[in-house]
Amino acid sequence: MPAPDQTDTQQADTDSRPHGTVRDGTAPADSARDAIAPADSPDSTARLAHDLRIACMRVSRRVRFETTSTIAPHQLSVIVRLAQSSYSSGELAAIERVSAPSMSRTVGALVELGLVERATDSEDGRVVRLSLTDEGRRVLDEHRVRRDVWMIERLDGLSADERDLLARASELLNRVFDQ
Repeated sequence: MPAPDQTDTQQADTDSRPHGTVRDGTAPADSARDAIAPADSPDSTARLAHDLRIACMRVSRRVRFETTSTIAPHQLSVIVRLAQSSYSSGELAAIERVSAPSMSRTVGALVELGLVERATDSEDGRVVRLSLTDEGRRVLDEHRVRRDVWMIERLDGLSADERDLLARASELLNRVFDQ
């Protein structure tokens, strides 16, 4: 019996997955629904939402794991927040949507690494404020440069029109996510 081609494999893999996705979470390149669904139909909007979610997840995952870092993603998220402002551990837990004990462990590890420092709040001595150390800022800057270089390497092979399209899409995605 001949081996099934990619289309047969994709079709078999889409039967139990939502929106025609294949095993890796992406959608087959050419689906009959795409060819007949008008751009403003609910099915088309659902498909676009699915495709954008998958694309954003893939980019996020790859940029996180293909750029070498000694800082775990959850720790980096806290460092980024503290680069914007000082917070208490409880405030960070609420912002990051994690438990207070989990945030305490994360903050403790960052303090131990010398990236975050604790200080008593000047207005309420019961509150401990967290802020980045100079080393924390240096590590964050270094990390941002590595991630930007990773993305630049992927964009280098694109045409000017493709880069222009991505710039417009980036503006639109930021507008959508700001809602």
